[in-house]
Amino acid sequence: MAATNISGDELENQNNVFLQLHCSPDLTTGIHGQLTVISVLNSFLSITAFFGNALVLVALRKVSSLHPSYKVLLRNLATTDLCVGLISQPLYAALLSTVVNEHSNVSRIVAVAVSITSTMLCAVSLLTLTSISVDRLLALLLGLRYRQVVTLRRAYGTVIAF
Repeated sequence: MAATNISGDELENQNNVFLQLHCSPDLTTGIHGQLTVISVLNSFLSITAFFGNALVLVALRKVSSLHPSYKVLLRNLATTDLCVGLISQPLYAALLSTVVNEHSNVSRIVAVAVSITSTMLCAVSLLTLTSISVDRLLALLLGLRYRQVVTLRRAYGTVIAF
């Protein structure tokens, strides 16, 4: 399979097409009410995600029966989801409101920010979920050797790598 070489002009055209698809006022004519409802719902879910994950972080601080490396992974997952509630969801609500109010210059910038933050936070969440699954598998397979193999230092190294 040959790799394609994209020149600067082609990349600029692809970015323009992407931004026009997300921020075009022609696409949103007649659905401003629905976009407003979705924006309000997204704002409510953002608040719920923030408080729910903050509660999980407080609960993880107080529990002592979990293995420390497992707690590190759970904290990372809760922190990532907390960032979704603080960053990605409000940005998406802002994107919808800029599209409804037809601020195409601002909506293009917000669309890029939504795309970058959502992709990064989704990737970290999926990597953390995968590492939690591997951690549980190692706990089952290794038995008593689990505490020697899965250390707190390795868990922090995994989280930093993400």
